[in-house]
Amino acid sequence: MEADSGSIEQLDDAIAAEAFRRLVRHLQHRHDAQNIELMGLAGFCRNCLADWIRDAGFDGDKAAARELIHGMPMDEWKATRQTPATEAQLAAMEASVKKNVR
Repeated sequence: MEADSGSIEQLDDAIAAEAFRRLVRHLQHRHDAQNIELMGLAGFCRNCLADWIRDAGFDGDKAAARELIHGMPMDEWKATRQTPATEAQLAAMEASVKKNVR
């Protein structure tokens, strides 16, 4: 992909890495922002970030990637942080994900 003046590709990798780490720390702190809500608003969530780091070359399996992003094992996250999704949240997520570029 050729980078133009407004391209994210021109961002230095060290700066991008620090911004990513800040995003992950923010999401670990803001556990009140449920994954289902993130999916409904933005079409991605913490689990997506875990998938993306694996796509980028992270050597760990899915569980290890999710633990890295969530800051704890997925079972612990679900038990202590995740609330049941409502029908409205599920519908918003489905509509939002349809907007994602594939």
